[in-house]
Amino acid sequence: MNETEIVNEIKKKMSQAISSYKDELSRIRTGRASTGLIDSINVEYYGSVSPLIRLASISVPDSKTIMINPWDLSSLPAIEKAIQKYDSSLNPSNDGKSISIIIPQLTQERRKEIIKQLNKLAESIKQELRNYRRTFNEKIKASEKSKEISEDMSVRFQKKIQEVTDSFVKEADEITKHKEQEIMTV
Repeated sequence: MNETEIVNEIKKKMSQAISSYKDELSRIRTGRASTGLIDSINVEYYGSVSPLIRLASISVPDSKTIMINPWDLSSLPAIEKAIQKYDSSLNPSNDGKSISIIIPQLTQERRKEIIKQLNKLAESIKQELRNYRRTFNEKIKASEKSKEISEDMSVRFQKKIQEVTDSFVKEADEITKHKEQEIMTV
């Protein structure tokens, strides 16, 4: 067990956690159109379930509109139904060739609710990062106890793990702050 391996392993785990946090945040409505709002929609089409992105091209022509252009026009009703089922606040309109979704303006009250939800997500990602830190610290303490590493090495490893954890918690805070500003922007 060496310091580089430990640091790389914990960075990898924490990077994955931050990446999934960003994905989760992309699905939160901000009052602006974003393909992230509908990325995870699955459409039942010809008896099988497929991700929307495999059935259509998705674009954002302006800050209030999401356009969906299916490869097969016969899939329009199924896509429209899947969008309504996924989020009842999204109101798709079908013109026979494409589907457009106008993103409604968020009220101030709704923005505050979303911020609360965002803060809960932020706390959960920080908790996940701290859990990784605890797991790695326990591994290091076990190695020290079994005399695989010295006490000095154990302290040094734990200090390095704390530095890595602090940097990822700071990154999560910055991502959250940016998303909060995006939500509060009218």
